[in-house]
Amino acid sequence: MANFAVIISGPPGVDLGAAGRFAILAGSGISNTGVSTIITGDVGSHPTATINGLLPGNVNGILYTVADPLVGEAKVALTNAYNDAQGRSLNAISLPGQLGGLTLAPGLYVNSSTSGISGTGANAILTLDGGGNPNSVWIFKMGSTFITDSGTSIVLAGEAQAKNIYWSVGSSATLGTNSIFFGNILADQSITLTTGATLTGRALTRIGAVTLDTNTVTKP
Repeated sequence: MANFAVIISGPPGVDLGAAGRFAILAGSGISNTGVSTIITGDVGSHPTATINGLLPGNVNGILYTVADPLVGEAKVALTNAYNDAQGRSLNAISLPGQLGGLTLAPGLYVNSSTSGISGTGANAILTLDGGGNPNSVWIFKMGSTFITDSGTSIVLAGEAQAKNIYWSVGSSATLGTNSIFFGNILADQSITLTTGATLTGRALTRIGAVTLDTNTVTKP
């Protein structure tokens, strides 16, 4: 019997634990504007369980509208995952403040301040290239905010997968209008998806709220 090892390119992934079931997980509530928002994956908030503007028809998963111990367990797991990502330093690569127009190989990318995607045309696109390895891992660690502008996008190449991309944000993250984004966002404070933004990944915030507006969020 042959044994095949899983070859990982880049750093080891971040274990989301119980938080991995969630597409949206918040600390102080979730609000949604727009009846066409579609979320695939569980949705909840703890310790503030308030959810405004989301109905069961918006969620392909479990929508937790009241306090539930399972959501509390997921928040503990999220804190552990966030602390893990923020504590990474081995083989760190400097993360630019502006990612538009770049093609990045798997790795740990670190910026002590802010980062984001802006620009137009080719300069509005960040490409993540796995080099043919579907187990490639990216961890982006920033000390403060992460912001993408309207119409910007991430493109996955070389068998890169959204589930293996982690954005560890020291404060808050904002995805711009009609932007296209891939990966798991682990924010200390709030996460905002502005009108029409599409996320293939997770919006997980420890303390603040998650704000949605006519979005599609798909847990990978």
